[in-house]
Amino acid sequence: MATANNSQKGVEKNLKAATASKKNAKTPKQDVTGGGTTGGENGDSPNNTDGQRFFAEPPVSVDGRVTLDGKFVNADDSQYYDSPYYKLNKNNVLGFRKTADPVFMDLNRVLSENTITKITEAGQISFHAVGDTGATTLSKFDNTENVSDMMVADLKLNNGPSFFYHLGDVVYNFGEEDYYYEQFYEPYRSYNAPIFAIPGNHDGMVFNDTMKSLQAFEENFCTDGPQKAPHAGTLVRTTMDQPGVYFTLDAPFVSIIGLYSNVLDGYPGGVISSMNGKFPNAGDDQLTFLKNELARLKTKRSTDPRAIILAVHHPLFSGDSKNGGSPLMTEDLNTVFKNAGLWPDAILSGHAHHYERFAYTVNNKEIPCIIAGSGGFNMTPIKNPPAHFQFPIPGRNDLIMKEYLPMYGYLDVTVNGKSKTLTITFNSAQTKDVAGKRNADSVTVNW
Repeated sequence: MATANNSQKGVEKNLKAATASKKNAKTPKQDVTGGGTTGGENGDSPNNTDGQRFFAEPPVSVDGRVTLDGKFVNADDSQYYDSPYYKLNKNNVLGFRKTADPVFMDLNRVLSENTITKITEAGQISFHAVGDTGATTLSKFDNTENVSDMMVADLKLNNGPSFFYHLGDVVYNFGEEDYYYEQFYEPYRSYNAPIFAIPGNHDGMVFNDTMKSLQAFEENFCTDGPQKAPHAGTLVRTTMDQPGVYFTLDAPFVSIIGLYSNVLDGYPGGVISSMNGKFPNAGDDQLTFLKNELARLKTKRSTDPRAIILAVHHPLFSGDSKNGGSPLMTEDLNTVFKNAGLWPDAILSGHAHHYERFAYTVNNKEIPCIIAGSGGFNMTPIKNPPAHFQFPIPGRNDLIMKEYLPMYGYLDVTVNGKSKTLTITFNSAQTKDVAGKRNADSVTVNW
């Protein structure tokens, strides 16, 4: 009964504050006290507070899973999308820690000398890649675990994958440390190989001003040396000690440049720079990093031949009607690649919750741009997809949508140092070829 009275007093307080605000100012002030519900009215832009009226934050659960009356709450924190703080800030990119030198790490820092020797002698390396893996409800756990179980089985193959490169959105919806166990460590508890990662938008998003963007991600992937993972419970996987949220991984026959494309969920998609001051929080450190790394790899490639892969959570191009492509990020990337005289041999992304493969032609070089946001969080089909593939993108002569598959699955990337080829295969439990390997799509390019 006391709760009801306090709630009523809170609502009354809100009403008084709103009335006073209306009398004393043209723009209503935000009021987040009391026990009512969240709402807003007048004005479509979340950054435009003119005419908007906010009240209390939505109710929260005890531990993120259950309320005091015993009702189960899905661990997706979707109620925070109604938070006044999120609504006011969702179109603003967030700042992040600059990666300190050295900005690259070598795989031999993580794998044994014997393992690296075997890879070198075999003349090829393979690795897994997929994004958007975090399962937020019981009904989604099977999707994530079906994918992770297939990946675990691959490790037992001769010359099987040497590591897993996560393409972002490790934990939904706001990258909270509380969900690292159930969304990351538990599904991959049997994955006996290193896991590297770049953050996705959900890994960096926040829902109040006490949260630090990317804090939990850095605590699990960017520590000073391997440490006991603070959120792994009794599981033995240690943290990864990659240099930062953007970095380069050098391995035999391949270098993977990983970028952080920030927190925007809709247009304009990924952001990797300030875009001449439009997104000041993003800064321009990543452009400098990318420029310097391309120069380093251009020299390294002449004496130590290798494929170069770009990994970034937001895709450059996508037919997905919710997320779409990232035109501003694509502009930045094209400028840096052109000035460097070096383009990646493939670009891997997540974000859209399915599989897409584009062929992007630059200077007569066909670059596979692949979306594999199919790790288990959700499956979001494209509305009205093309009736056939290959599908040239209207108005462009440099971009073809080669394939689209609304399936859960993951990428197996193989780089052959002898033939100088790069093969990317999408594997899914929802299809099986005659050889028993679950290959749904594949592409091979020379590098």
